[in-house]
Amino acid sequence: MSKQSYSKRKSKRERRTKIIIYIMIILMLLSVFTYGLALFI
Repeated sequence: MSKQSYSKRKSKRERRTKIIIYIMIILMLLSVFTYGLALFI
């Protein structure tokens, strides 16, 4: 029971870090994509 409450309390922080990681990945993909386009053009 104590484990569940601990994980519940941690979920908000985990979600925020996950969102930040997703944003970082998207930014990296966008930069790579734009770089590829610049090379092609």
